[in-house]
Amino acid sequence: MRALISVSDKRGVVDFARELQAMGWDIIATGGTMKALRDAGLKIINISDVTGFPEICEGRVKTLHPKVHGGLLARRDVPEHMAEIAANGIETIDMVCVNLYPFEATIAKEGVTLADAVENIDIGGPSMLRSAAKNFASVTVVCDPDDYGKIIEEIRSTGDTTLETRFKLSAKAYTHTALYDSHIATYMREKAGLEEKLFLSFDRVQTLRYGENPHQQAALYKAPEEESYSLLSAKQLNGKELSYNNIQDANAALNIVREFDEPFCVGLKHMNPCGAAVGATIEEAWTKAYEADKVSIYGGIVAMNRPLTIDVAKSMKPIFLEIVMAPAFDEDALELLKTKKNLRILEVKMDGSKEAQRQYVGINGGLLVQDADTTTKDVTADMTVTEKKPTEQELKDMNFAWRIVKHVKSNAIVIVKGGMTLGVGAGQMNRVGSADIALEQALASGNTEGLVLGSDGFLPFGDTVELVADKGVTAIVQPGGSIRDQESIDKANEKGLTMLFTGMRHFKH
Repeated sequence: MRALISVSDKRGVVDFARELQAMGWDIIATGGTMKALRDAGLKIINISDVTGFPEICEGRVKTLHPKVHGGLLARRDVPEHMAEIAANGIETIDMVCVNLYPFEATIAKEGVTLADAVENIDIGGPSMLRSAAKNFASVTVVCDPDDYGKIIEEIRSTGDTTLETRFKLSAKAYTHTALYDSHIATYMREKAGLEEKLFLSFDRVQTLRYGENPHQQAALYKAPEEESYSLLSAKQLNGKELSYNNIQDANAALNIVREFDEPFCVGLKHMNPCGAAVGATIEEAWTKAYEADKVSIYGGIVAMNRPLTIDVAKSMKPIFLEIVMAPAFDEDALELLKTKKNLRILEVKMDGSKEAQRQYVGINGGLLVQDADTTTKDVTADMTVTEKKPTEQELKDMNFAWRIVKHVKSNAIVIVKGGMTLGVGAGQMNRVGSADIALEQALASGNTEGLVLGSDGFLPFGDTVELVADKGVTAIVQPGGSIRDQESIDKANEKGLTMLFTGMRHFKH
């Protein structure tokens, strides 16, 4: 039995080769792999001794040879195949252990050149993997060091791998080469300015109990790149397994947290914030967020951007929550929260880049792709379009409202005061309806003056301004951009309101 080993990732390969050799296998190797195995004291056959041809073109050509691919592809159950390779002095190869040049790691390096990337495109490796995988009836193909142990155990027990194992390894090898080629194609197409194809690669990390409803199957997949503010890199410290809806809601909460640098806390329910606040401390932010809507937060999710302290934990403990997320937990706070055995406690990385990449949304028969909406303008006094200018406090609250309203389902209106939400109107078919809901909540809190309103889209008529002007709203921040903007501006001037146009819309359908 002969095995050909040529790996870039040399994890465990010495022990693997040693075990094979101890069971009577001959080992063929190339370049760096051959050196590593020989340095470990193993007897290795040089690939050039098999092909009768030296490595050329700086190692670019070494395994692309009939004595390699004939030995892999010849069907053992076809006499003509076996006669042909015998007549040409070709011996069968029974195993290929190959992993590929580190193309993905190379292009991830800062300042990598096109020439560097091209040099890390493997040619011989994928060819050997595909040849071996095609002939899985007789050949074992290995591309993952994590499979070494199982393979050795099977060979030790039965003298060879089983057909079932070889078939699974074949499928794995084709997946490996397909993924490898997709990385190359994506990189080269980007450099060439070609955009008519999209290649995606995600690894399944969890099969969920069900999807949005019990009759729907679901699973969670992870992108290759790690991202901050992501559940995929979070540590679950307590509680039950996350459900599909938990994941959706928790992700929405993290996207809101991503907006703030000062101490901030948000309560979220059904993809919309029900209470959110900034504070001088995380204790103040939590208290304000909870006070914003004590009813809706029941069974909801809480996320904050500072370590969760014992004082927060004591206040939070009596409330029924599904998930609590923070970048860290004080030890005593964590122990207290863990007494609620079903509470999902997640430690989430929040110290990296705030820039998400692309957003993918499935539709019937296709996929919508867009840049993630991660850019939020600071609201500044020079955006004022009315006669009345904002006060310093109004400007602070408009910045807060603007960062919250972009994460509320359209049509979206939020009413805030003092760095906390007082009313949230979400997902209504007209903007006045959303304003009605937000205003009703705000007035029920007892606040009737100094309120600030944020709108995710422009106000095309004066009706929303008319509605809120006599109910305590003194300042409005909105994108502007309607052909009837002047109507809203005139109404704001008439009512003595301040209005600012940011020039950026944040619809969230």
